[in-house]
Amino acid sequence: MNQLYYGDNLEIMRKHIKDESVDLIYLDPPFNSRRAYNIIFKDEKGKQASSQIEAFEDTWRWTPLTAQAFDELMSSHLVSPQLKTTINAFKSFMKTSDLMAYLTMMAIRLVEMHRVLRDAGSLYLHCDPTASHYLKILLDQIFGQQNFKNEIIWKRTSSHGNVQKKFGAIHDTIFFYCKGRGSTWNQLFIPFEESYHRAYYGRKDKSGRRYTLSDITAPMQRASKGQIYDWKGYTPVPSRCWIYAKETMEELDKAGRLHYSKTGGIRYIRYLDEMEGVKAQDIWLDIKPVPSNEALGYPTQKPVALLERVIEASSEEGQVVLDPFCGCGTAIVAAEKLGRSWIGIDITYYAIGLVKKRLSDQFPDISFVEIGIPKSYDDAAHLARVKPFQFESWAVSLIGAQPFKSSGGGDTGVDGLLFFKDYEEGHHRIVVEVKGGGYQPKDIRSLKQVMNRDNAPLGIIIALKEPTKGMIAEAADLGFWKLPGGKVKYPVLQIYTIQDYFDGKYPQLPDTSGTLKEAKRLIREREKHPKLPGME
Repeated sequence: MNQLYYGDNLEIMRKHIKDESVDLIYLDPPFNSRRAYNIIFKDEKGKQASSQIEAFEDTWRWTPLTAQAFDELMSSHLVSPQLKTTINAFKSFMKTSDLMAYLTMMAIRLVEMHRVLRDAGSLYLHCDPTASHYLKILLDQIFGQQNFKNEIIWKRTSSHGNVQKKFGAIHDTIFFYCKGRGSTWNQLFIPFEESYHRAYYGRKDKSGRRYTLSDITAPMQRASKGQIYDWKGYTPVPSRCWIYAKETMEELDKAGRLHYSKTGGIRYIRYLDEMEGVKAQDIWLDIKPVPSNEALGYPTQKPVALLERVIEASSEEGQVVLDPFCGCGTAIVAAEKLGRSWIGIDITYYAIGLVKKRLSDQFPDISFVEIGIPKSYDDAAHLARVKPFQFESWAVSLIGAQPFKSSGGGDTGVDGLLFFKDYEEGHHRIVVEVKGGGYQPKDIRSLKQVMNRDNAPLGIIIALKEPTKGMIAEAADLGFWKLPGGKVKYPVLQIYTIQDYFDGKYPQLPDTSGTLKEAKRLIREREKHPKLPGME
């Protein structure tokens, strides 16, 4: 069964993923490039909003947790003496820098990935030049230098016009390793470019098919008895022989695949549409950045075509793909499309919520197990105690709202936003506030002030605890708001509890389906080709 986990991938791999149970791992971790990636949301009119949510800060710090991970690396039986020596050497000159923290936290996770990968499995690590040279050293120590396959260069963007005093950075690096011998490999081919068509397949037959003429002779040292003969008065020069046996030449002649020139030469007619293309190389220029019909607004989103290439090359249908930093779920989507089983892990509820919506949009009949996400009121209460900010993010996702974080910092009284249109094409917003602890009637009045400030006609408090009678009355006193151009009225302010959610209730709201961008539905390979193996 496909599995989507919320939580720290190190803990999840250790507790939930068995030894040698995964066929392919793709990871696109934060790059340690000292950038804070922000998701810029659109406002209700489709323009860039002044609000933004920080998906994750792309910097790793040396903390007590990092020090603990370092100690575990030094004492673990899974860690080779060579890797321990390498990590110690790094620390001798990096000290407790952010880069050392990053490499420590990556090393301990890569060790676990090596454990869960099958002997015939492969790993692709997506990174940028910030720390790629150090990561390769770690990978060499964990997977073995002999198991290094490729350093793939992906041109992720076009040229930068604002680069000063250096060359423009337009590529990412993907390290490809196998675990052992016999790893899965499916040769992929890239379609020929139009310039190649014109240069090498400039001829066209009566039906318009492009073709070229190829030599059908070979050096004499390759000759066998069946390749030296006279063909309709034609013979190769003394140093060469025919490529094909006489019987094959007869078949090609009958099929009209031999071209007889006026000068007495014979050539083979090779059609472009019969060629598979050029074998995929380690520089990928043909996969463009995320196209507009895929873009979800997630800052590090990768194009589906990129992950399809990785998955098609190094796995078979039905095998298991793991993405331990799944983000908005592109690897998961590609795996589902190509008929692989998958495991996705992420540490933010925003990412998990986005993945769930993306999967339901693109594969309406999909089935998967969610693990680590609150399944009961007690689960939610525990989350609110130990991780209040993650509780807020999860609570906001319950009604399909986008999380909100002010770009200027500070508490604005807004934890989430919903957007909708009225019948007259007017644009409106709904303000969402989350209460994981106690709240009072004055909180109702405070939220109404925020609604007035932000010109929001409707507001919702999502609360862990049940409201008092006074609070219910305070909210009811605010009355109803009628949707312009229609007859439907909605409560100006509603209190929606976590228990309401688990009871299957939903607040009374207008159509807010446009709040989060909808992902275009995809067709699985099995649906395209219903006779694939395994469909019986």
